[in-house]
Formats: sequence, C-alpha cells, structure tokens
Amino acid sequence: MKVAPDQPFQIVYSLFEHEYLGFLFESFVVQINDKGNLTYSHQNISAQNAEEFDEGLDAADYELIKTMDQMQQKAVFNHFQKKKMKLDEFFLKVYDKKAGDKILQDEIDRYLEIRRSKVLSLIHGKQLFEMGKDGEPTWKKITISDEKATVLFHFRRNEENTHYFPTIKLKEEKVHFFQNESYLLCKEPAWMVVNDTLFTFEQEVNGNKLKPFFNKKFILIPKNVEETYYRKFVAPLIASFDVYAQGFEIKSEKLLPTPVLSFSELASASQSTGTLFDTPKANTSADVSKILFELSFRYGTYSYKADKLKKVSVSVEKQEDDYIFHRVRRDSTQEKSFIDTLTNSGLPLKSSRSTLSKTNAMSWLNDNLATLREQGFIIDQRDASVKKYFVGSTDFNLEITENIDWFDIKAVIHFGEFEIPFTTIRQYVLNKQSEFKLPNGEYAIIPDNWVTEYSDLFAFSSNGADNITLNKIHVSLVKDLKDGNHAKVAMTRKLEKLLDFDEIEDTPVPAKFKGTLRPYQQAGYNWLSFLNQYGFGGCLADDMGLGKTVQTLALLQGEKEKDTGSTSLLVMPTSLIYNWEMEAGKFAPGLKILNYTGTNRNKNHERFARYDLVITSYGITRIDTDLLKQFYFNYIILDESQAIKNPDSIISKSVRELKSRRKLILSGTPIENSTLDLWSQMSFVNPGLLGTEKFFKTEYQIPIEKRKDEAKMRRLNALIKPFILRREKTQVAKDLPEKVENVHYCDLSAQQREYYDREKNAYRNKILDLIAQDGLQKSQMILLQGLTRLRQIANHPSMVDETYEGDSGKFEDITHMVSNALGKDHKILIFSQFVKHLKIVEQYLQAENIPYAYLDGSVKDRKAEVEKFQNNENIRIFLISLKAGGLGLNLTEADYVFLLDPWWNPAIEAQAVDRAHRIGQTNKVFTYKFIARDTVEEKILKLQQSKLKLAQNLITIEESFVKSLSKEDITNLFD
Repeated sequence: MKVAPDQPFQIVYSLFEHEYLGFLFESFVVQINDKGNLTYSHQNISAQNAEEFDEGLDAADYELIKTMDQMQQKAVFNHFQKKKMKLDEFFLKVYDKKAGDKILQDEIDRYLEIRRSKVLSLIHGKQLFEMGKDGEPTWKKITISDEKATVLFHFRRNEENTHYFPTIKLKEEKVHFFQNESYLLCKEPAWMVVNDTLFTFEQEVNGNKLKPFFNKKFILIPKNVEETYYRKFVAPLIASFDVYAQGFEIKSEKLLPTPVLSFSELASASQSTGTLFDTPKANTSADVSKILFELSFRYGTYSYKADKLKKVSVSVEKQEDDYIFHRVRRDSTQEKSFIDTLTNSGLPLKSSRSTLSKTNAMSWLNDNLATLREQGFIIDQRDASVKKYFVGSTDFNLEITENIDWFDIKAVIHFGEFEIPFTTIRQYVLNKQSEFKLPNGEYAIIPDNWVTEYSDLFAFSSNGADNITLNKIHVSLVKDLKDGNHAKVAMTRKLEKLLDFDEIEDTPVPAKFKGTLRPYQQAGYNWLSFLNQYGFGGCLADDMGLGKTVQTLALLQGEKEKDTGSTSLLVMPTSLIYNWEMEAGKFAPGLKILNYTGTNRNKNHERFARYDLVITSYGITRIDTDLLKQFYFNYIILDESQAIKNPDSIISKSVRELKSRRKLILSGTPIENSTLDLWSQMSFVNPGLLGTEKFFKTEYQIPIEKRKDEAKMRRLNALIKPFILRREKTQVAKDLPEKVENVHYCDLSAQQREYYDREKNAYRNKILDLIAQDGLQKSQMILLQGLTRLRQIANHPSMVDETYEGDSGKFEDITHMVSNALGKDHKILIFSQFVKHLKIVEQYLQAENIPYAYLDGSVKDRKAEVEKFQNNENIRIFLISLKAGGLGLNLTEADYVFLLDPWWNPAIEAQAVDRAHRIGQTNKVFTYKFIARDTVEEKILKLQQSKLKLAQNLITIEESFVKSLSKEDITNLFD
C-alpha cells in the first residue's frame, strides 16, 4: 500500500531474521493518522526513492537506508556471486548443510556484521520494530536503551575445575537473558535484545563471549586444560573487563615503562663478510641482509610488545598449583611518546616491528644511539653471541689540499676506538661491501651517509706514492664536499672561479682575429682560455646559431699566436667541412689550414706540422686512425661530438686513440639518447672525470634513467658543470629577432581517415597480441614499424601505398600555406624526416612551376643548393630532409620554417628551426609545425611531455622513446 509523501508519515526500521543471512533490517515509511498514530499503510523505501520523503528524513536516515539496502539478499547476491546463476540457486549452494561453501559463508557474515554494527551505531533516537511473520513492519516495538550495560565475568576455581559465567546489568538492574527469547543481534561489538529492549555495553565486548550463555548457565573448564585456558582466554579478559575470582589471585600493579629496542639479523640466502686484512670482493649481501627491530615495554619484570597500546596487560604466574594474575596498568601516553620518538627519528613501526636493510639499520642506530639512550631506551642485540655488531660513534674527518696538478686527500676514520685506513673503507665501498670485522671481533657497518656523501671521492681518488690524490678535474666534487661541511678544503680562489662562470677573467682577443665577439662569445672564449690554462678539456654546448664556430676559431687563433709550431685537429661531419673553411677564412684568415679529406689525400702525417689546423671528417678519422695517432696534436676538437655518443662505436674508439695536449668538443645536443652519451663525450675530453663506463652505468645512468633519482642527477650535473658551457638564445642573443612558434592542426580527409583507422586497428591487434605472447621487449620492432607507418599515413597515404589515389588533409593545408606565404614574398624552409614526403611536395612545386632548392642525403653539392637559396631572389623554397639539413647550414634568408611532421627528438626539431633563427637573421622567424589531429602524431607529443622530464636536456631518439612506453601507453596510442 502506497504512502502519500504529502500526508503525515513516519520512517521506521524493521528487524527480521533471514533463513541464511541472520538478522537484517529494512526501512519503511508508515502513514500517520489524525491522532498521530501509525497506520497499516506502509511502503518499503530504498536509496532510490528516499528523496520522495525527504521532508521526514535526516542525514542519519539516509545513511541507514543506504546501509540497509546493502544488507538485502539481492545486494548480497550481487556482491558475492562469482558465476552466473540465479539468486535462489546461489544461496542453496553456498549454505548447503553438507557441501556448503564455509569460506564464503564467513565472508558474507563479516560483510553483514560490519553493516549491522554501522546500523546500530546510527539507530539511537529512531523507531525500531520486529517484523511480523506476515511482513508487517511494525509488529512489535523494540525500545532502544539510552544507557549502556556493564558486564562482570565470574570465575570460581575448585580442585576439579573452574566455572565461568557473566552477569549483565542495565540501569543497575540485573539482566536475565538465559533461555527467555533474548538474542544477540550483533557480535562485534555486542548488541543484545532482552525483553524487547536493545542495548550495548559501556566497554565493548565481543558477542562470542556472551553467546554460549543464552542457553547455558555456566561454562566448565576442566583441570587438564586449565593453564592454557587461563593464559589464552582468562588473562585477556581480566585485562579488559571487570572480573570476580574465587580460587586464584588478581594483583593490580602500577609501574613505569622502560622502552627496549631489540635488533636481530634476518637470515639471508648468502652472506659474505670481510675483515680488515682481507681484500674485499664485490658483494651486495649487506644490502640484501635485513635487520629486524622490535620494540617492547618493560614494566618491572614484565615485558609487553608495543604492537597494541593497551590500558592494562595481564601476566600469568603459576606457583605450584596456584595462579596469580598480575594486572599491570600501562602508561599508554608514555608508550606512545616512545613510539613517536622512533618514528620521528626515521624508524616507523608496524605491529611493534620495523625492518631495514643492514646498512640503513646500522646507520640509523649509530646516528640516533646517544639520543635514544638519553631518553631511556635499552638497546639489545638478540643474537650477539653468534655475531655481534658494532654499535657506537663513527667519525669521518677529511682534509683536501690543492697541489700543483692534483688534490691531496687526508682522511681519519674512526669506528669507536679503532682508526681505519681510508683505503680500506674505499675498497669496501667500491666493491659494494659495507660490512667488515673490527680487531675486537665485532662487525662494523659502513654508514649509508658515507656511501652517499663520499661515494664519488671513493671512486675517483687514487693511491699515490705517499698519499691519496684526486685529479683536479674533480674540482666540483671538492667544492661540494666543502659546501656540505664534509671536508676541510684548501683551494686557490682562481680554481674556484671555474665553478662560477661569471667570475672568469677576460682574456684579450687574439690580435689577428678578424671580427668582433659578442659579449657572450667573449665570455665563452674566456672560459675556453681558462680550461686551456689548467689543462682541462671542455664541451661548448651553446644553442645552435650562437657561434660555437667563431668562439673556437678565436681559441685556435690565440694558440697560433702563442706558439706558431702547434697543430690542432678538427673532426666533423663531412657536411660541415665547407662551412668551417668559409668561417675560418672570414674570422681567422691567418690560420694555415689543411683540408685532410677526399680519396686522393696525401697520407703523410709529418706534413701536419706545417699547418695550424688540420680539418677532417669522422669517416676519414675512422679509416686513418693508425696514421693520425702517430701525430701529437695541440688540440683535438670534435664538432657535433654526439657522433661519439656510443662508446662502443668504431669512431669513438678511433678518436680515443689520437694524442693531443688538450681536447674540446662542440655540440648543441650532447645528450640525445641517454646519459651514456654524456659519459662517452666527457670521458674523451677529460678521461676519468666520470669514472669507468661500468661505474657510470651503475652509479648514474641506471639510477637517473630507471629510478628517476634526482640526487644522482644533481651530483652528475655538479661533476660536469665546470666543463660544459651551454647558453640558450633566450639568455644571451638579445639582439636576435623574435621567433614565433605555431602548431597547425590538420584534419584528415574522409578517405585518408578511413585508410588510417583501418591500418591503426590492424596494427593495434597485432601489437597487443604480440605483447601478450612475447612481452614488451620483443615487441618493440613491430611497434616501431606500426607507429612509423601510421605517421606516414597521417602525412599522405601515398607514402605507404603507391596505388592510393585519394587526397590528404595535411597536404592540402601545406600547399595552401605555401601558396599564401609565397604571395607575401616570404622565403620558406620546409623540413621533413621522410624523403618521400619531400618528394610529394616537390611534385606539387614542379606542377605549379615554382622554383626551389632541394637537399637530402643523396645531394652531393650541398654548397650549390645553399647558395642558390641564399643568393637567388627567385628561389623562395628550400626542401630539406632532417638528416641532411639538421646541421651546419646558415639559412638566414628564410623567415618561415615549416615542420611537416613531428620528430621524436625535440632538440633536432629545434636545430632545424635554428637554420634560420641564428646570428645574422634580421627578420622575425615564423615556425609552423603541422600535426594531424586525432592521430599518433598528436598522442606522441603528449606522451613526450609526460615521459621526458627526467632532465631538462635529456632528450630521446625514436628507439629509446619506444622502449620507454608501457603497455598502457601503447594501448592509448592506438585507441
């Protein structure tokens, strides 16, 4: 019967017992008559229709209704059904008396108990009834007691057994609940209904402790299980509740707590420990081994774990045939204070325990030992008889003094009373072994902070004849130790200036250098001269177009004027030879230059001495290594030094064999793929700066690239900072005209979209199936193939299908913008990484009779194409492929740059724009990046932004970008 919400009504809650699920509640609204009495008109309500009766409901009602909904059998069925079956079938199967699912029954019971407890916590002040057998919701009123009951547990021990029973009082009256239709409504915590009154307890009690006594007057504990029962059941009961006992004694005691922090070593699969007299072997057992800390509180002779903060703990003492229960009132406030002390010092506890690696554990313990003891902690090693660890003070006193060509290291290291040689600690740290045996037999653990703070010092220092030394190239490491108060340092102010670029003194420009250096170029020349003076190598990594060539020529001219007999070697990509010759003729015409290239080159290394500068290519260097290494050069300079980014490549190995007094590298992108690129190039200019390749990978590459370790990134930056000079255009070239960057989004044509979606779906299924079958690693080739194909289709489907006769949305936008720009007399550079794409544009230009210059890898005469574009007013378009035109071109006549497709490496993209936006440009430069909307082009750009934030200049190439993708990333790319 429906209830009218616009007429007086009352919300009521009705209790009934389900065949399988036990006690459940339902919510109803009942119409009220003119006298204010409940009528028989009622209606079940749920969260779905409760708002109809909002006027008569409060927040508690809404919460009650929602919770009761979750308890209904349909809700339980929907929550727990694992297989498709009908509701009746589910309950018959789960609750079958012989073959029922006991585990699932327990899960359902826990689920309902949580909700019963919640309902009962909210029910106060509401109207509660027992439901009649006919479904009448207001059959019998249940009174909800305003007061809570108390319980007293009685134990009566005699020679044969112990009787145990509870008495309950409500409002000072004893509650009789034995065999009188009373029932337990909820177990955790206990709620009972006795004589139609619902109540709970002042001190929460588990209903299972009361349930047996609804049908039993007492429980009998036989003598033979007495002790076990007393310890496991009676003692916790005495701790939590009032107990009346006959036959044994309960003593209440109040004592002060003493915190005891015990530690023990957890067994590991294999452990290897060195002594002071061993040569340590590489071993990570100290990192794998664990130390277990456990906190307990000692009250007199009693000890309690700190896993639960109890008001009272009970210990059982047996004296012959008698028992004494020692009821100790604990100081929970003080105990919590002790726990907070450990947490605040870096040892958070879980269930009174904490586990740390051995090195972390002993470092923490030694760092906090004095404070813990001051606050009353007892430190106890449980397995000290087997292997005792050193616990005490440790000191590392370090002094570093600048010498002529190196730093002298003096270190005094103490573990308690023992002084340990620096070389000993160094060997253990380098071999990843942090544990060793002291002369007194105790085992010492090298503190973690020593490994962190001094790891580079351990790695880069070396044993001299009488002392320990450090190469001066590690000046930034010394400065960091000084700034961190980890060492006393004596270093000249002049050397410190290398770490502060702004303080390097001016060096006069060579007398015969032609031209004027801009202020930042003068600063770069000062820096190069400073490195030269100290015998350091360096990397000039200025942005493209800022004049790395000019700064280097000033250095070379200065070297000639200091020593006319010095010859330097300049190695570069073949495409840059012409540009270097032109620039040298302009700025340093006095340099005598040998162009050592071509198949007919004179292979006589002795004639190098007659020249100031030998210019050659990486290819020639690779071929003529044996000849070139016979000559001792003044400088070896590598332009576009990323050519040696792979340390295992032939060219990397070749240039390392060459001999010179100084080394210099030039690169706008010293990192393209990974930090190992940096190691390869910096190890060429300053051998030893970053350690061995194996050391660098372990200490820097893996932590930075795999674990995103910012501390390692900062340390690496500190090491290389003095030897890398990088300025961006925005910082220094204030006189450059504005560069306006635009992203032009293109919509695929209908035919192109159909083609793209078909290919995308095919590759998506193929790639995801392959990942599921072989894993991500083995799927990268097909992934790269699929992404490349989709990117080409996004440009123009004819790039992958010669039979395609449809149109392309992007191509239409490109030709429209080309036509528009030409109509306003602009000169345009058009870049693509796909030669096929350039050819499509070339066909359009030919059909329209538009003259153009063209450059890809197959063009032999680069110079002619560059000059044609720069000097011929009629040639207003230059088509350039990424690989052929990304380096060494000065195309300042252009004021528009079109990037036809997004590139994996944003730095290379920037280099393309820099062909036009560089020193000498007088016009505002407009760049347009064409992106096909709703394709992998757009999604790749978003992925790059989220994945390439490891370091500001850590840039990726195609293969490494693909390796960084997760399965989720790949799925999103092909969605």
